[in-house]
Amino acid sequence: MNKGVIIEIRAGAGGDEAALFAANLFRMYSRFAEKQGWSKSLINSHATGLNGYKEIVFEIKGEEVYEKLKYEAGVHRVQRIPTTEKSGRVHTSTVSVAIMHQATETEIHINPNDIRTDVLRSSGPGGQNVNKIESAVRITHLPTGLVVSCQDGRSQQHNKEQAMQVLRSRLLAKKRAEELSERGDERREQIGTADRSEKIRTYNFPQNRITDHRIKKSWHNLDKIIDGDLNQIIKNYDKKNF
Repeated sequence: MNKGVIIEIRAGAGGDEAALFAANLFRMYSRFAEKQGWSKSLINSHATGLNGYKEIVFEIKGEEVYEKLKYEAGVHRVQRIPTTEKSGRVHTSTVSVAIMHQATETEIHINPNDIRTDVLRSSGPGGQNVNKIESAVRITHLPTGLVVSCQDGRSQQHNKEQAMQVLRSRLLAKKRAEELSERGDERREQIGTADRSEKIRTYNFPQNRITDHRIKKSWHNLDKIIDGDLNQIIKNYDKKNF
């Protein structure tokens, strides 16, 4: 079985427009996964009333999935006219993306005494309960304070398993970051503050242009890339050493 990645997308600066762009990125990665023949499963989401996401967490499994997606981690900036904008002004918003190795139990062992599990009702946009069964799960890792929630699974047990998977992956990412730091390597956090100035890529819709600021290269077919044609960007990373 191919190991996968866990992707976390969070809306940053920009309110509803940032949440809508988070949904755009989720669709972009979903479409890319389809084109690669990879599988995708939703772990947790916090939807908004405008079909956006404040946060969405999902898993992608497939051949070389981490190698192809690892450079997507960082802050993605979007410049466009929101559908709610009546004066036609271009707004700038940000969304953060984290890409984590799917950790196994052998890589990260979690002591059952180190976690607190809370069970609650799943909720939909606006906070309404989507069912009357307490199937949503929130796990708190007491030593680190990390909190993971999962509500999109088919059962309470499935949500708990998925939440534990995310927690293991976050702990593995934390462990690797600490190891790199101990070796003296500089490592920028994947998520940062999601401020508009902390960007790895800009999506300029009025000019149909995507710019990757790390490799200093632009593409003028944003519509195709946002529809999942990411290979034309990804193949450039192998030529760079960053």
